[in-house]
Amino acid sequence: MNGKLDGTVALVTGASSGIGEATARALARQGAAVALVARRRDRLEAVAESIRSDGGTALEIEADITDGAAAQDAVERTVEALGRLDTLVNNAGLMLIGPFAQAPADEWDRMLAINVQGLLRITQAAQPHLVRAAEDTPRQVADIVNISSTAGRVANAGNAVYSLTKFGVVAFTEALRKELLPQRVRVSVVEPGTVDTELGTHVRAELQEAIARQTAGLEKLLPEDIADAITYIVTRDRRVAVNEMLVRAGAQTW
Repeated sequence: MNGKLDGTVALVTGASSGIGEATARALARQGAAVALVARRRDRLEAVAESIRSDGGTALEIEADITDGAAAQDAVERTVEALGRLDTLVNNAGLMLIGPFAQAPADEWDRMLAINVQGLLRITQAAQPHLVRAAEDTPRQVADIVNISSTAGRVANAGNAVYSLTKFGVVAFTEALRKELLPQRVRVSVVEPGTVDTELGTHVRAELQEAIARQTAGLEKLLPEDIADAITYIVTRDRRVAVNEMLVRAGAQTW
């Protein structure tokens, strides 16, 4: 594969399905060697093998990034096997919605663990490698792309804790962007609207009907639509920084 990311390495979390899988494939088509990080080994192996069969380079890493040691190990294994790290896509996430008063505390803990703590841990582990990549690559730039949500811009009833995590991702992205400007590491956030992925299937069964009613008749985004946005961001010339991108389904009103 030949493209704008030839000679670079990308690490994508939540890469076993949905937006993460589509992003890994898109970056590989642009020439990046891709480390696929997620918890489902069978799915990771299938995605990695598919990328390799198309002529790309892929490394599958089974890891739970909510564990600090596992996040650090995923980054180190990427650099050891693929030689460097130029792009980090923080896609792994969980959406467990419903009225706050009835929400099990376990759901808050799980969302905070993956949406916030996992993102922080792998970003901190990756940062020195990204700074080094920006210094020694002809592109003279590296990238962090964090995946938030429309729920990180507009808080609605039933989304209280999920929105808390996603608003937090937006704020963290902006602060880190300013910290890393001198090192030529761009930090961007993408806020997808309703995407046809497994995300909604994690919601309690009694709430899935409400989600189905809200999205009835809506032509949802595809994971590839968000992968296109991410690819656009990370393939810009170093003079261009796309700080934020909101991508809604065409008929979405929330």
